[in-house]
Amino acid sequence: MDILIAIGILGGLGLAFGLILSAASKVFFVETDPRLDQLNQCLPGANCGGCGYPGCSGYAEAVLSGEAPIGKCASGGNECAQAMAAIMGVKAVEVTRKVALVRCSGAKRYDKDGNLTSGAKLKGNYEGFKDCLAASKVGGSGPLSCKFGCLGFGSCTKVCKYGAIKVVDGVAKVDEDLCVGCMACAAVCPRNLIVPVEPDRNVVIACASLARGAATTRACTIGCIGCGLCKKICPREAITIEQNLARIDYSKCDNCGLCATVCPKHLIKDSKVETLADPVAQPINGPSV
Repeated sequence: MDILIAIGILGGLGLAFGLILSAASKVFFVETDPRLDQLNQCLPGANCGGCGYPGCSGYAEAVLSGEAPIGKCASGGNECAQAMAAIMGVKAVEVTRKVALVRCSGAKRYDKDGNLTSGAKLKGNYEGFKDCLAASKVGGSGPLSCKFGCLGFGSCTKVCKYGAIKVVDGVAKVDEDLCVGCMACAAVCPRNLIVPVEPDRNVVIACASLARGAATTRACTIGCIGCGLCKKICPREAITIEQNLARIDYSKCDNCGLCATVCPKHLIKDSKVETLADPVAQPINGPSV
């Protein structure tokens, strides 16, 4: 009999709490804007963070509230932007596709005896954590002789959700066909080497060294020495030399490629982002590291 009473009491309490919760859900019900679900459906769901918000749902909420502009989703591109604009009843600007570019060409090349013949030199064997941020904290700004170059431990590859960036010969390289321009890779690069570029910009200076020419040459046989030959030959005055580094103003550049023909380091690419001419370099004596 006691068991039946206990069951009855528990059942009664359960029913009472259920009725209270049901009433509370109606009293405190918050109506959501149906456009929020529609905006979320437009987004790719990659949650890459390239828009600057915590995931796709966070960006959708920011757009709905007017906090964020339409067109910040690099993964979704122009199609996503136009769909979101239609839902919000506004006109979206055309979104230009961008891809990531690693501003370093210091890929290491060795001769048959294991001697480094071209590329960025190392100070010695690095035996620490295989992480770019950790390596950059090593005394003297890391294991590379060039304090501006790619450390090559692949922190950027670990955050790319699209498999668009890989380390090849010690330097991160981007596959522009896979890259959506979310720039998650740029956020983890301790040397700020990764920047967005338009994929049809075939003339690229993939170097970030601000050191003087002689110092750059000692550290990397492929680095920009700021000689200014590219600036002199450019018919559109699209190239300037700033802090010992050649820079291209793409609002003036027409991809003629004349700069690539005079670069003594064969650094300037006149092709797609992943292609680089072999440099003309003097052998560097020393063991492979």
